[in-house]
Amino acid sequence: MNSIKECFEIILNGDSENCRLASLAVKKVLYRTDNDIKKYEEIREQVNLAPENYERITEEWRQKNFVRAISVIYFLHDVNKSPDFLFPWFFQLLKNKNGIVRYSAVKMISHELWPLTVHIRFPEKKSTILGVVPPHTADKILFSLFVSLHQFLQHLWKPEYKKYRYFKDLPTNSYKSVSMVLIELEELCGKEYIKYLEDEYKKLLSNPPNIIGTA
Repeated sequence: MNSIKECFEIILNGDSENCRLASLAVKKVLYRTDNDIKKYEEIREQVNLAPENYERITEEWRQKNFVRAISVIYFLHDVNKSPDFLFPWFFQLLKNKNGIVRYSAVKMISHELWPLTVHIRFPEKKSTILGVVPPHTADKILFSLFVSLHQFLQHLWKPEYKKYRYFKDLPTNSYKSVSMVLIELEELCGKEYIKYLEDEYKKLLSNPPNIIGTA
């Protein structure tokens, strides 16, 4: 397994053992000391095609290995892409019953929270860091993510969760995975910004958009 492309070809088409080995080999290929520009082109290609390739996978073990491998290389995706370009797929992964798949989704979403919250954490600095999103765009993405996370939690909520006093004691499931993302979002944004998002969310709930053509 000498290239990212070769690893993913085996992950997508190999038997269970070779699929597992290829998913582990991705990290080795990634951090191999070379100056192969083609490797980074292949990484961007695999990340861009991830939702499409994942959709074709039917075996649970292959899904796990595929998502785990994507999460290893995700941070090198095309910086010209909007940071939320894979969020719909990530939310699909958060529903998966496999903990490795869900954790990989949490890991990839968390990776995007840093550049999205730079303007909140360092308001006095005008960042020129590669990949950092303009504040007005970041605000829109963060609000959309905040709303989606809360709506997701409401959908996943079960009365039995009330008996757990501490977050760490919650059963390992989609509810806990989504909560992990929300907790990290709140920690990065801070109380003041989260209060702003909560207020905007309340406004949205009290004045839902009028969608033409709906009953």
